[in-house]
Amino acid sequence: MTDRPADPTSSPSSPAPLSDPAAAPRPSALPVRALDTSAEHPWPVRLLSSKITAYIDKMAPVWVEGQVVQLNRRPGASMAFLTLRDTDADMSLPVAALARVFEAASTPLAEGAHVVVHAKPVFWPKRGSFQLQASEVRTVGIGELLARIEHLKRILAAEGLFDADRKVPLPFLPEVVGLVCGRESKAEHDVVVNARARWPQVRFEIREVAVQGAGAVTQVSAAIAELDARHDVDVIVVARGGGAVEDLLPFSNEALVRAAAACRTPLVSAIGHETDTPLLDLVADYRASTPTDAAKRIVPDVGEERARVLQARSRIRAAITHQLQREQSRLDSARSRPVLAAPESMISTREQQVLAARDRARRSLDAILLRAHGEVERLAAQVRALSPASTLERGYAVVHGPDGAIVRSPDDVRPGDGLHVRLARGAIEATVR
Repeated sequence: MTDRPADPTSSPSSPAPLSDPAAAPRPSALPVRALDTSAEHPWPVRLLSSKITAYIDKMAPVWVEGQVVQLNRRPGASMAFLTLRDTDADMSLPVAALARVFEAASTPLAEGAHVVVHAKPVFWPKRGSFQLQASEVRTVGIGELLARIEHLKRILAAEGLFDADRKVPLPFLPEVVGLVCGRESKAEHDVVVNARARWPQVRFEIREVAVQGAGAVTQVSAAIAELDARHDVDVIVVARGGGAVEDLLPFSNEALVRAAAACRTPLVSAIGHETDTPLLDLVADYRASTPTDAAKRIVPDVGEERARVLQARSRIRAAITHQLQREQSRLDSARSRPVLAAPESMISTREQQVLAARDRARRSLDAILLRAHGEVERLAAQVRALSPASTLERGYAVVHGPDGAIVRSPDDVRPGDGLHVRLARGAIEATVR
């Protein structure tokens, strides 16, 4: 496109801006470079404007993606203007184009539409304003947006942001609940009213932000980070009612999803209805189908908990009663035994057994000693019968020669040898003749 758009600060009938303000007379002593300027030798505004214009005119046309805000299309006007805002950051650029360029778009443009613009950067030196001169505008269809979301989903899943082991359990009874929702929205009402109906003592820290449009990603991310930094907030709920696919796109934005993944406080996603599944649902610690479902999940029902306490008390009482009855039955059974009814009988029985055992031991010992005595007597008689002393008692004598050996034959001695004769009751000395 070669047509230069009108200066948005002037009316259509205003003359075109100066194409080269540097053409005006200027002192020859002006510095050539910006680094050479000083308080004594400054550049005039026209020179700086001309240099900015020349620099920007060198830029090639570029394709830019963003969201349409502040669309200005007057009936019958040859020019139309809009602001193209970044979907992830609080940044925007003004865009101007001929009306026929906007009319040639694939679908009618409206505020909030996601578009891709082919434009040339332009600087207007008269007012010092910058804008993009659009030559083509293409709307990004729902199918393409969903394809981008699916591609981003695969990338984040590969990074492990959706893994189950990253998710943390929700607290059983949070004292303070952080709620991120739209301003005076139905979602806020559903969460607060249903949660307090279940547990009246729960407190809320509510952050009302934009939940659709250009500022939704920045505001929701900032609200999550703020609530996550508070030590008294036990769980964070991001809630929004249902809507068109385009309305829920901020909750599939990469910046918002990563901000939710970095949240250390347990996070509950309650976006849209049961069939809506933005990427925030996958990275959250718990995905609620609706804001009402989120309210039922973050706090217990006081009535149900009281009923459970009563049931637990009844079960405990029944268990204790049964245990006491069983132990009492065991005690009664033990007390009814004879050994406990007459404890001395056991001692008497044992005493009789000990006495009987002692008598048996005594009789056994007497019998053993008697047998041993008889055996000793028998052995003594045998020893006496075999003893040489018995032989001597019958008149025999034992004769020992001079060398003390027993004389068994006359040949064992010679005449004149001295003999020692042992008798039963003494000994005599003799000489062989």
